[in-house]
Amino acid sequence: MKKIILLMIAALTACATPEKKTAESAAGFIDEATIVSSIDGIRSSQPETDAFILEKGVRHAASLWREEDGSAQQFADFVAANYIASPQKRSEVFFKISNYFESLGGNLNEITLDLKKVLDETGGEIDEIDKMFGNYSVGSHLQSDFYSNKIAFVIALNFPYYTLAEKEELGEKWSREEWAMARLGDQFVSRVPAELNQAMAVASGNASMYVAEYNIYMGKLRTDDGRQIFPDDMVLLSHWNLRDEIKANYADTKNGPEKQEMIYRVMERIIRQEIPGKVVNNPEYEWAPYSNRVTKEGAEVQLAPEPDARYAQVVNIFKAHRAIDPFSPGMNTAILRKFAGEMEIAQEEIEALFDAYLSTPQLVSLAEIIKQRLGRDLRPYDIWYDGFKSRSAIPESMLTAKTSALYPDPAAFRNDMPAMLVKLGWSPERAKYIADKIVVDPARGSGHAWGAAMKGSVSHLRTRISDKGMDYKGYNIAVHEFGHNVEQTISLYDVDYFMLSGVPNTGFTEATAFLFQDRDLKLLGIKEENPEKEKLQMLDAAWSLMEIMGVGMVEMKVWKWLYENPEATPAQLKEQTVAFAIEVWNKYFSPVMGIADSPILAIYSHMIDVPLYLPNYSYGQIIQFQIEDYLKGKDFAAEVDRMYKQGRLTPQHWMNGAVGVKISAQPVINALEEALK
Repeated sequence: MKKIILLMIAALTACATPEKKTAESAAGFIDEATIVSSIDGIRSSQPETDAFILEKGVRHAASLWREEDGSAQQFADFVAANYIASPQKRSEVFFKISNYFESLGGNLNEITLDLKKVLDETGGEIDEIDKMFGNYSVGSHLQSDFYSNKIAFVIALNFPYYTLAEKEELGEKWSREEWAMARLGDQFVSRVPAELNQAMAVASGNASMYVAEYNIYMGKLRTDDGRQIFPDDMVLLSHWNLRDEIKANYADTKNGPEKQEMIYRVMERIIRQEIPGKVVNNPEYEWAPYSNRVTKEGAEVQLAPEPDARYAQVVNIFKAHRAIDPFSPGMNTAILRKFAGEMEIAQEEIEALFDAYLSTPQLVSLAEIIKQRLGRDLRPYDIWYDGFKSRSAIPESMLTAKTSALYPDPAAFRNDMPAMLVKLGWSPERAKYIADKIVVDPARGSGHAWGAAMKGSVSHLRTRISDKGMDYKGYNIAVHEFGHNVEQTISLYDVDYFMLSGVPNTGFTEATAFLFQDRDLKLLGIKEENPEKEKLQMLDAAWSLMEIMGVGMVEMKVWKWLYENPEATPAQLKEQTVAFAIEVWNKYFSPVMGIADSPILAIYSHMIDVPLYLPNYSYGQIIQFQIEDYLKGKDFAAEVDRMYKQGRLTPQHWMNGAVGVKISAQPVINALEEALK
């Protein structure tokens, strides 16, 4: 699934500068003397003003002011005319701005949904004009307008930006309104030219299309002796559906291992870009992944490998980020913007958190249990071992028969959403209130959740449903996306201040999605009778966390390397990505699984179209575990409502308010140790 797009907030975090002006020459236009005299002038004329907010506001507005905005004297005049000293008046203006932002963001979000509909939903053929409109960023020029008409400066002056460290220190004593005002201050931190934002939208949109159309026709795969082992009509999207097919085959002890081995070989060919380019999303050829031989109508044909297209997408997105870097002082890399900015946690903290967990010796003991249960040595694809879940003992065909009968089309899934919420503990009235604000659309890709951005709008659940109905894999993903939509609804409609709508970062919405996904069998009315269910869930969560943390570690290394080697070609990036995947594998996974040199951690498609998103999954699983642990014996629905009504505090403040403690992997490690006993 893609990250939730709150278009207005994304658009307002960066604003335009004329093409001839560089970031370096624009910086520091307002000198210290002008700043000090402006502050002193307000203190003299409005002695009741809050000195701390005044100084922060003037200095922040000065950092954004450029020569084209006016002279230093005009800046001083602007400050004198627009600074709001009265707390009451400041509050009144804040609510007006919030309403304007909700209207702008909500309506721009709706326009974007319309423009991307052909790309995101199943339907007719995608023409080049569809891509052009779908990749168009409708909010990009709003940014420059807000600087030209001085709205950005009014906000920066009166609602200044607080750093993450300041939020952590001061937030304990802030009221809800003060928190909301601080979030308003986050909207104007840097000024990025509109054409650079548009270039980023194009690069990201092209990568998303590349991923959404990366289907493997499984019925066309062949063993080296010419056998077909997958059904004719099976078409799997990389990587999600390929991974899920590996999981599904643990229940088939007779034929499953051979299928898993073949999928693993397909993945290796994709990672190394050895896959013949023309077999991707194309049923015309038979392909033997082991020998890499291709035939058509019985005759062998020579096809060129995919020309490093996978890594070209990453290079293009990196170049778009690098062009933006100089215009983001203080957060002048995509890594800083993602972690310290978007996730509000330092990348080094995330890496240390992951290292602590991946190095825990309990994972070796857990691997031994899996080895015993499988009755064989572990293989690299066993990072997706699914045998701890109750559903792994239930044939995939049985589950698919149930889901396809229940959900022949998107409308059927939507109609059942209120009943699903009631099963999870919401009252019928509350369930209807939430479900009425979510619609279900047929997806071209694996599916995703796209949230509303203003009250009165709906969230969209995009899910993949064939003409035979929703198979179990699709259902499992749809339930995950449903969790996102529920969070999106609560954190928009039930949060007291619009500027606090949402969650601290995508790790928190992933946590909600996982909470729902883990209850997918319950929603189907299938009872899990296993008396050791809780221990099994813990073992499954611990193993899954190891896998996704490893993937996140690879991606962080890749992006650090890109910044050290900014002129890297797609071919060089491919070689380095494979090297990092093997390095992380050998450091953390080889001691656990007893096999070396696998590149499998580089298969994730989110590495291609949504860079640096993957660490959110691990972060989300840690958050999910802490929430799950807290929810034991409590009302699931009532607590989810309470937690997500907090809105977009910083991660540590949110978690402290939700469960009473800060974020840590140690509770997971402790629970794993207890389960292993």
